[in-house]
Amino acid sequence: MFLASDYPFFDVFWTIVIFFVWVAWLMILFRILMDIFRRHDISGWGKAAWLIFVVVLPFLGVLIYLIANGNEMQRRDAEHAQAARAEFDDYVKSVAPSGGPAAEIDKAKQLLDSGAITQAEFDAIKAKALG
Repeated sequence: MFLASDYPFFDVFWTIVIFFVWVAWLMILFRILMDIFRRHDISGWGKAAWLIFVVVLPFLGVLIYLIANGNEMQRRDAEHAQAARAEFDDYVKSVAPSGGPAAEIDKAKQLLDSGAITQAEFDAIKAKALG
């Protein structure tokens, strides 16, 4: 039977610390792996070399990658977030309503003024927009 006295408090504390450090290291490792594959400034061979280095010498490889590329990782993350935001904004603009009946009538008026549509077509568009 396993008793609490067989596993003293210091051993429990040390196990928790080791587990925390291991989880933190795993998070950093996956973050680095994502950064390696997202990079456009190195070739496939360079990515393979970093991957082998990080996998074969895990702790040393992660530390060296962070030292060598830490600032660039931050810049790439900021660029990626900005690109994702711009893509989302474009998507929202593409699916959002165009401004309602007033915008449709305004567009039709511009077309009428430019001569692209006739007065009858303008009146039909206006009637449709107003319901």
